[in-house]
This record gives sequence, C-alpha cells and structure tokens, in this order.
Amino acid sequence: MKKHNFSAGPCILPQEVFQEASQALLNFNDSGLSIIEISHRSKDFIAVMEEACSLALELLGLTGKGYKALFLQGGASTQFLMAAYNLLENKAGYINTGAWSAKAIKEAKLFGDVVEVASSKDANYNYIPKGYEIPTGLDYLHLTSNNTIFGTQIKEFPTTDAPLVCDMSSDIFSREIDFSKFGIIYAGAQKNMGPAGTTLVVLKEELLGKVSRTIPSMLDYSIHADKDSMFNTPPVFAVYTSMLTLRWLKKLGGIAAAEKRNIEKADLLYKEIDRNPLFKGFAAKEDRSTMNATFNLTDEAHKAAFDTLLKEGNINGLNGHRSVGGYRASMYNAMELSSVAAVVALMQELEKKA
Repeated sequence: MKKHNFSAGPCILPQEVFQEASQALLNFNDSGLSIIEISHRSKDFIAVMEEACSLALELLGLTGKGYKALFLQGGASTQFLMAAYNLLENKAGYINTGAWSAKAIKEAKLFGDVVEVASSKDANYNYIPKGYEIPTGLDYLHLTSNNTIFGTQIKEFPTTDAPLVCDMSSDIFSREIDFSKFGIIYAGAQKNMGPAGTTLVVLKEELLGKVSRTIPSMLDYSIHADKDSMFNTPPVFAVYTSMLTLRWLKKLGGIAAAEKRNIEKADLLYKEIDRNPLFKGFAAKEDRSTMNATFNLTDEAHKAAFDTLLKEGNINGLNGHRSVGGYRASMYNAMELSSVAAVVALMQELEKKA
C-alpha cells in the first residue's frame, strides 16, 4: 500500500525522478557506468551540471539577468556562513523568524555588526513580523522565506536599497515571486528539489568581490562561480537528481503550475484544521505556509487514537518538531492532493470516534 510521505526533509520527490535516477545508478546514458562512478570532469556530467544550472535560472525567471547558479555542498547551514563571509563588510540586517534565522544571525556576527531588524521570537515564531523599519547603510538584508519548523511563510518581501539575501530552502520553486528582487538566494536541495547533499545558490554576479577580507577558497563565491561549481568534486548524484526534478517541474508547467497545486493542497488541509474542533493551527492565519502546515490537537487525550489512525493509514512523517509539538504536514511540490486528502479523511474519522 502507498506510503504518504509528509517528511520535512529529506522529502518526497516525483516517482518518475526516482525511476530515472535508479536507472542511472546502474547505467548512466548507456555508458555502462553508474552516475556515481563517472568522472565529474566527463562530458556527460558537465552536461548535467550545465543543464541543472540553466534550468534553475530559467524556472526562476533569471536567465540573462546577470545571475549565476551554483550547486555547492554543506547545506543551508554553510550558506549562513558564506553569505556573511562574502558580503558583510560593515553592517547587515536580519529578520528573525525561526530557528534557522537565529542560526544565520549567529554565524554573521563572526564577521561584522548584525542588526536584528525584526523578530517573532516573542510568540515562539508563530507569525511573520510586519511594519518594521529597515536601517540605512546595510550591506544586505537577510530573510528566511519559509520556516519549516513553525509553518510560517513570508507573503510580501520588503523593499530596500540593500541587497536581499534569502534562505529559500523549504519553498524554492513552489510559488511565483519576482526573484530578481534578490541578490542571493540559497536553498538546500533536500526540501523541495532533490536529495540531501547539494545546495543551490543563485547570486547576482555584481555582488561578488565586494569585501576587503581574504576569503578561504572553499567559502569564496567568486571561485565557485569562476569554476562553474567544479572547484572541487561536486555531489554528483545529488546534482543529477536535482536536475531531473527541475526537468519534471518544467514539464509540469513551471513554478506557476506548482503554485496552483500547492495552494489547492494547503487550502484543503487548513480548511479541515479550522473546521474540525479536535484540531487547531499553530501559525497565524495570514502567515501560514503552503509548504509546512503546523497544527495541534485541542485535547492531547486524542493523541494515541490519532497516531494509530495515521499508522494504519500509512501516513509517514507527520509528527511536529519538538519546538512546536503536535503535527506538521510538509506538502512539497511532488506531493499529490490525494495524500493530503488521506490525512483530512483521518482527521474526520477521529472526530467521529471522539
């Protein structure tokens, strides 16, 4: 029986991507070699890297607009460090909307003055700050577009003269945004794009070389850009599978088509959370994420019964993060509406039994 995978990451990917990637593990491009044993300097893999980078820019609407796409290693956590290393000369601003924002702030403080422009920590990050003033003279303003743990999502991005740097790990390619507003976008692949092991970085090339400090080679965007993500051996299989996922997304109809599907899935679940007296949402309604829906039981006495229903219904990965408790449904691009409907049906079954 089908497993409905709501894991926050590593996450669900399209079945056709699994099938094609599994074939490439045995025999890539009829070469008689596996994708994980070919040289990263081979023509076959260089073509993979070039297509992956090209598709990323195309889907984001950034082709020909002075941006470079890179596939690097170390996850978004390394980007907390790299962004500051490469851009922070004097002062940077950060919007603190969750655990990952807080970690990014910690890393940035190693390199210069960091201003916490706004924060939702006062309410355990269950909302997105609004109406804040952005200081002048910032080297950049850092945001986290979607907060996987707390289930909140920025719906409108601020306008500022400073370059916007954004961690989009958990909602990259999920909704239409004017991506040209950003100086740097980074995203760990394992939330919505591919397997764990690679991180997409999309940066405006005019931002390179702006700081006076000497940057270690592995942390220098300029070096990775000059070497087309090949400064060191890249995570070959993760890049290949990400390329397949981006191909799938383009065939689906691009980000516009994905957004339509994602809104439909989120609306179905949130309507049940709001209707069903046994459940309550965690995030402020106006800031609810379409990717990660966080919710709790109104009475923990029903937990054992609901958990049993989830297990019997082949629902995987719905447990909430320890910071929030309750449940978290991660509904990334590849998830079908039928999986969300399966959870809604179990919520309604619990209501009937209560």
